[in-house]
Amino acid sequence: MQKEAVLAVIAVAMFVFAIYNAMSLPSSPSPILRDNYRIIFFHLPAAITSFFAFTVTLISSILYLLKNDHRFDIIAKNSAKGGFFLITAALVSGSVWANVAWGTFWNWDPRETTVLILWFVYAAYFALRESIDSPSDRARTSAIYSIFAYITVPLSYLSSQIFFSLHPKVEALDVKIGMPLGIAITSFILLFIAYLMVNYRLDKLEEVVMGE
Repeated sequence: MQKEAVLAVIAVAMFVFAIYNAMSLPSSPSPILRDNYRIIFFHLPAAITSFFAFTVTLISSILYLLKNDHRFDIIAKNSAKGGFFLITAALVSGSVWANVAWGTFWNWDPRETTVLILWFVYAAYFALRESIDSPSDRARTSAIYSIFAYITVPLSYLSSQIFFSLHPKVEALDVKIGMPLGIAITSFILLFIAYLMVNYRLDKLEEVVMGE
């Protein structure tokens, strides 16, 4: 697992560098946000990387259905797990942001609502996997489900563009935060890839031990 460890170390170093640069930025001119806006350096990378993870799940699911190769099911499952953890982190950090900016943890903003729908849809994905005993049936059914579930990803991303939303748009952010934010997003994606590689190896090892 040397490659995964190196990748993880690089990712952590990049994130630390991004946060260091973010802390050197001036406070927000808003008397409400002030330094609290820096939560975006965690919130946005978590959200974007979760969308990346669910896209990997989609592609892996399609490849499983086309090739009937169990390896793609392993990738799809672990990618969905990583994406689910990340979107949960994005929901929690987004609620903290909302409480600071709007005075409430939740107000059913279109972005909040569509991301919550996404969260429940992928929570159901894991419940579905657990409910099917046959490995082949589980893989096939989960792959089909994940293809339809993916519609919640672009819906969540575009919701603040389609509907009136209090959620800040990426293009409206100060250009000064672009560099550290980009590094933070890249670090999250690299860390996710390392996570995916480790869990793929562990699942394959478990199959060998169990004699599957």
